Amino acid sequence: MNDFGNSLGKTLKMATKTPLFTIAQAFEELSQCGTKDEGLPSDKFCDACSLVSVLFNSLGLAFKFAEMEYVAKVGNLVEASKRFATLENIVDADVGNGTVKKQKSPSRDLRRVRQGLDLVRALFEQFLSSKDYSLRNADSTAYAQVCAPYHTWAVRTAVSAGMHTLPSREQLLLKLNETDHSAKKKMRRYIKASRPLIDYIDKLYISRKISLDW
Repeated sequence: MNDFGNSLGKTLKMATKTPLFTIAQAFEELSQCGTKDEGLPSDKFCDACSLVSVLFNSLGLAFKFAEMEYVAKVGNLVEASKRFATLENIVDADVGNGTVKKQKSPSRDLRRVRQGLDLVRALFEQFLSSKDYSLRNADSTAYAQVCAPYHTWAVRTAVSAGMHTLPSREQLLLKLNETDHSAKKKMRRYIKASRPLIDYIDKLYISRKISLDW
């Protein structure tokens, strides 16, 4: 292929809506939804969160458990969204029933999905910290910060062993159809949009006198 063909192909590739683009855009739109009085629409929240599983899948075996747990929790929240219009409604219902921390309760699932979103945020921040920073170091640091405190020894051990199977930084970019430059731009967009959302979810619990140490 000549230089013009290579250039055109690259341009078309970058014009495609990649998974990172779709995720960043969805969370930017979600951050504009709802007000303090109206609450955050649970269906729109689930729509945005469902897009994130592709990131866990691209990391391979190391994050297989995180992917399976995340997908299951989002699926449960999708069902809950058919009964409760907002995230506030979800938490209030479980507070009223005394089931906030009960296994498979929507409020517990929301807490776990929130951790998944925060894990992605931490991973992106580590990825952005240095061009030479290995994916294994980035993932290990992000996992230790966000999820390890809440996982059992068996799960932590499995994740640690799986870190050896992570794709290289270059392989991950290829899977996501991104260049280093384009990926960083979209990661920054996600980080900016997800931070207030994560804080918002935390406040749903804190404002109802529910601790976050679970």
